[in-house]
Amino acid sequence: MTTWPTGMPGLGWGADYNPEQWPEHVWAEDVELMRAAGVNLVSVGIFSWARIEVAKSEYRFDWLDRIMDMLHAGGIRVDLATATASPPPWLTAEYPEMLPVRADGVRLSHGSRQAYCPTSPIYRERATALAAELASHYRDHPALAAWHVGNEYGCHVQRCYCDTCAAAFRDWLAERYTLDEVNDAWSTAFWSQGYTRWEQILPPRVTPTFSNPGQVLDYDRFASDALLELYKAERDVLRMITPDVPVTTNFMVNWTFAALDYWKWAREVDFVSNDHYTQSESPDRHVELALSADLVRGLAGGHPWLLMEHSTSAVNWQPRNIAKLPGEMRRHSFAHIARGADGTLFFQWRQSRGGSERFHSAMVPHAGTETKVFREVSQVGAEYQLAAEVVGSTVDASVAVVYDYDSRWAARQPSHPTADFDYQRTVLDLYRALWELGVTVDFVPPGADLSSYRLVVVPSLYAVRDADAAVVTDYVSGGGHALVTYLSGVADEHARIRLGGYPGAFREMLGVWTEEFFPLRQGETVSLDDESTVSVWTEHLHARGASVVASYLDGPLPGVPAVTRNEHGAGVAWYLACGLTGEGLTRTVEEALRGASVPVSRAGLEIVRRSSAGADGHVSWLFAVNHTDTDAELDASGVELLSGTRVSGRLTVRAGDVVVLREEV
Repeated sequence: MTTWPTGMPGLGWGADYNPEQWPEHVWAEDVELMRAAGVNLVSVGIFSWARIEVAKSEYRFDWLDRIMDMLHAGGIRVDLATATASPPPWLTAEYPEMLPVRADGVRLSHGSRQAYCPTSPIYRERATALAAELASHYRDHPALAAWHVGNEYGCHVQRCYCDTCAAAFRDWLAERYTLDEVNDAWSTAFWSQGYTRWEQILPPRVTPTFSNPGQVLDYDRFASDALLELYKAERDVLRMITPDVPVTTNFMVNWTFAALDYWKWAREVDFVSNDHYTQSESPDRHVELALSADLVRGLAGGHPWLLMEHSTSAVNWQPRNIAKLPGEMRRHSFAHIARGADGTLFFQWRQSRGGSERFHSAMVPHAGTETKVFREVSQVGAEYQLAAEVVGSTVDASVAVVYDYDSRWAARQPSHPTADFDYQRTVLDLYRALWELGVTVDFVPPGADLSSYRLVVVPSLYAVRDADAAVVTDYVSGGGHALVTYLSGVADEHARIRLGGYPGAFREMLGVWTEEFFPLRQGETVSLDDESTVSVWTEHLHARGASVVASYLDGPLPGVPAVTRNEHGAGVAWYLACGLTGEGLTRTVEEALRGASVPVSRAGLEIVRRSSAGADGHVSWLFAVNHTDTDAELDASGVELLSGTRVSGRLTVRAGDVVVLREEV
């Protein structure tokens, strides 16, 4: 099976192209402008169901044939969508029972997109039928490079609570549990929730107060699996008809979304692709971008991946949609490439005149081609050709971060010690410290092999299985270094608390014992005796073998340990029992890195290396992105690919600039 869009000439560069939004006389101009901007890959047809299937089993491909032929003539490869992301009005009008239902029982209506229930047999039948027709029609088309199934699964309808989903949920449970095991896993003895028949089990719909935590967590898992099965149904049809054409769907690994277990999803695509949009008002949006890119690379198993969507400038859906500054889109594009992408595409090619996303930026803005945006995309398109030699290379990292969707789902439920805890914010705070110290990381799932890493960071691994906890403990016992944060090891995989004191599964490894959590009041901070500041979280910790690194000076627990370090077996385990912030967190992370012999650098640049080993030996490329308004320097030698300049010993990276250096030893 091919694992990359076929026939790709170098780094992918392009956009989501929606020709059906425009009269045909614009299409020829589009192809010429694409060529001028260096575009070599576009996704087509993502929202075209109503244009392709105008009535049940009545297909019209003539317009799509023409644009596919035009793109091929222009030398542009096509990631062709199955068009199933948004059912047409004729389908939902005839079968309103396929529409999704909210937890409060309200059935959503047609009028936007993704108006379908993931377990609806009607939707699945029509979606797979359309995929089969498209595959049969375009199986031999020379422009076809890949299949794009659906679009941003779960973006708007993350969970459906209809009766069809209720029946599917019971089937899902029956494959994993007996009824007695459900009662045990969900602790249904609490609040008289014991089930005596499968038919009594419902989705976690709106109830008088808090829903059952185990039930909610299992429904999160079920809902992710239900959408995955929907994707796989279309994928399998495509593979049967076009076995040599790779299949993907665009993930949403970013700050806005956490509804799907992408570790499971990544195993089912031929290559990983992702959509990423920065939080435009965040001053460190480029750091969150780097986190997302590293996590996507982890999902891809370290292999090259494709950025299917990002924005040339402003989006349309944030409270205030801030335009990107000159050079920002270029920096964002190369940051994704630095962290393992072999191509970056935008939503979309031409900015829409109407519809809900008419103010979303595009490669060709409303104002046309004599614009900052089009000049910049043309520049980057040309630079991608100059940097094409990095295709297929990989990113090496000596630090791993364990990222867990189950823990993120479980810890976000209500009735926890504090509403201020945020899993993604916790991960981002740690990641920011690593980023500021110049450390590139891999993201790995719970239970992954950790043996190749010098330091493993474990942020709030809340709902952890015994076997996965043992992997971390064995890694440390064998000589590894780990840094574990609060709310790790607290519960098992069913969200049941591990008894005997916190942090549960990691007490022995960390050499500590916590008798009680002391979350802080909203906006409250406390100080540590190393001049660090803590927010959100403290806990009444006792050192039981661990060395105390820092203790509380004030707040509810003066004198109580807050940061510890424990020698366990041949390794070292750090515990952050508090919500360290800012420089205090960075300083502690730096101590853990130095103890694990991980080099650190505060160069003020985003620095990442990609490398490959071939017949000509080992080659490495240094990517340096300067997100500041001040020039920066670093020691380096080689050839800068974007300018062709030879560098000997000292490299200057101008403010706001990007360099890609083929290194020489």
